[in-house]
Amino acid sequence: MRREVEIVNELGLHARPASEFVRCVMKFKCEVTIRKGDEHFSASSILEVLSANLDCGARMVIEAIGADAQEALDELSRLLLHFREEEENARHR
Repeated sequence: MRREVEIVNELGLHARPASEFVRCVMKFKCEVTIRKGDEHFSASSILEVLSANLDCGARMVIEAIGADAQEALDELSRLLLHFREEEENARHR
């Protein structure tokens, strides 16, 4: 299963959100991969997620293979939107 998403938070997947993203991936049994252009990265590796350079506006495909793939795609997509909401809330404090 695949889902194309856009990184919408200003800072992109820098260290803290990348770490949260990887922790979320690790909750699932399925294998999750990030595809950006012709490159692919293991979504369960913080080093690979950071090396994907997922800045604001970047488009990527999250690919999940396994029994809970749909659930993983849904939750990871929600998490990426949550990062944007966190930034907006921090600005309004």
